[in-house]
Amino acid sequence: MPNQNFTLFSGGAQGAENQFGKLAEYYGMSEVNYTFDGHKIERTRGVRVLTDEELTQKDVSLTYVAKLLGRKFTNAEKMRKVLQTIMWQVESSHQIFVVGTIQEDGTVKGGTGWGAEFAKICNKELYVFGQVKNGWFKWEKGEWITVEAPVITNAHFTGTGTRFLEDNGKKALEELFSRSFK
Repeated sequence: MPNQNFTLFSGGAQGAENQFGKLAEYYGMSEVNYTFDGHKIERTRGVRVLTDEELTQKDVSLTYVAKLLGRKFTNAEKMRKVLQTIMWQVESSHQIFVVGTIQEDGTVKGGTGWGAEFAKICNKELYVFGQVKNGWFKWEKGEWITVEAPVITNAHFTGTGTRFLEDNGKKALEELFSRSFK
C-alpha cells in the first residue's frame, strides 16, 4: 500500500507525538492531531480541534482512570480533555504504538498510560517501546511479551507517548518507520 494511504492519529504534543508526526510527514502520510481549544501542541500539520460536544462523547471517570493507572490528577478539567483526545486517537486506529515506561503492574507510566489501557480495553493491537528497558513489547493475551521489530501494517495507526523522548526512543521510532515504509 502506498505511504499516502496511511494516516497517523496522534495528539501533536512535545516528545514522542511530535516525533511520530515528523516521521509521518517525512514518509508522506496523512496526520491527524486531536486537540482542544487552549491546548498547546507542537505539531501544526493535520490539527483537528475537537468541539466540547465531541469531547463529551468520550467522557471518562477521572477516578476510574486514576485508580487504573495508580496516579492522581491535579488539573482535572484539562486532564479530562487530554484523556478524551487520547480516546479519539485510539478509537480512530487499529494499531497503537506508544513510547513510555511499562511499570511493574503492567500499566504504562503517566497520562500516556491511558492510551495503552484504552487500547487494551478496545482490544487494539498495542505496542510499547520501553525506554528504560530499551525494547519493544506487545500486549498479548493479558501480558507484555518482548518483540524484536514491530511493523506498521494498518493504514490507520496511533502514535503517542511520553513528552520526555530519549535518544533510544527516537531511534526506535525512526527504525519503526524505516522498517515499515522502505
